[in-house]
Amino acid sequence: MVESGLALIGKWEKRVMESQGGIADLKVDDDLRNFSADVISRACFGSSYSQGKQIFSKLRTLQHTMSEQGFLFKATSFRKLPTKNNREIWKLEREIETLILNTVKERQIKSSMATSTIEKDLLQMILEGAKNNIQMGSSDLSNRFIVDNCKSIYFAGHETTAVAATWCLMLMALYPEWQDRVRAEIEHVCRGRFPDADMLPKMKTMKMVIQETLRLYSPAAFVSREALEDTKIGGVAIPKGIHLWTLIPTLHRDPEIWGADSNEFKPNRFANSVSDACKLPQAYVPFGVGPRLCLGRNFAMVELKIVLSLIVSNFSFCISPSYHHSPAYRMIVEPKYGVHLLLKKI
Repeated sequence: MVESGLALIGKWEKRVMESQGGIADLKVDDDLRNFSADVISRACFGSSYSQGKQIFSKLRTLQHTMSEQGFLFKATSFRKLPTKNNREIWKLEREIETLILNTVKERQIKSSMATSTIEKDLLQMILEGAKNNIQMGSSDLSNRFIVDNCKSIYFAGHETTAVAATWCLMLMALYPEWQDRVRAEIEHVCRGRFPDADMLPKMKTMKMVIQETLRLYSPAAFVSREALEDTKIGGVAIPKGIHLWTLIPTLHRDPEIWGADSNEFKPNRFANSVSDACKLPQAYVPFGVGPRLCLGRNFAMVELKIVLSLIVSNFSFCISPSYHHSPAYRMIVEPKYGVHLLLKKI
């Protein structure tokens, strides 16, 4: 993560040096997305991370193609019709599956060689899971298991983390006092060194800023559950088979849960714990809730702390006049026109 973060810092330093007056007007979204793709590709695919980045690039294209207006409802009613949009989705899914399975074949060949060392990355864990949990002889099920897990890792460890980092920078640019507090904490904790595993738990202010950002701009827009039997919720009868959709932005900004300042950016509400931040801690669900809690939540928090600490300790920044605030839902909640910042090297 640090290695990928330093590449990002070097790129931005060059942009600042080349800019007039030493202040660069940057749209940070794509660079943060490339950083996150580099991190998760290395973690998932090891030495084959360049192939992983190609897979994630196509998955992002698939995400945007599926995010056409009304896709949530079309997905159930029209997903089998040969519309132009559906044909593009099917084409991308075939390409993604082929790329993933080709990478798997290369790994299996390498693993079968007596002189090779098996890489202990996420891909290897998925392969072992497919071998141990899928019935013998069911290659189709095994391939589906591998492909679906790689897709899940993309959303859990790449796209959502990059968007969360983008929103964090936007809010720290809007609230420079919190940017200064985070910078002071980093200077105290890191003392000029790169962040490591021992330093991260000491970044209390950073954690508060991230938690408040995830409250106001959670990349995940909803939590969905299916009623497996007839039940009642708050006196409302829910028949078996009904799908329930809880809108996270509504839940995270409810004044009855968070107080009259629920729409305001106040990281200090998380100074002690989530339980103290709101009346119902179960209402804070940026990573979901229950047994289906996001598998990448710890990975994402570590990655956010590292990349934000590197950025804040190297640059001061504020909102660019070209920034247009417009959160958009594209399977995740992201800035429709990107986040534009004015960066200055410290």
